[in-house]
Amino acid sequence: MNPRFEDLVDRLDAISEEIADAAIEELRDALRRGAGRPPTETQLTQARRAVEKAIHLLRAAGADPDEAEEADDPGA
Repeated sequence: MNPRFEDLVDRLDAISEEIADAAIEELRDALRRGAGRPPTETQLTQARRAVEKAIHLLRAAGADPDEAEEADDPGA
């Protein structure tokens, strides 16, 4: 991967994990209260997915052309 993007991807990976932890905590709190799935958990999950998409795009943009083909082909 292109070194310019490695740091960004690493930071986004950490952010994605933090968002996932926050979403789990929201679910736990709702469970303790006997409530349903909280809207904040849904929003956090959507945000995490957006960060994961950004990670994928950065990896594709920073990859060598041969690596990008492999990333696009799950069977490779």
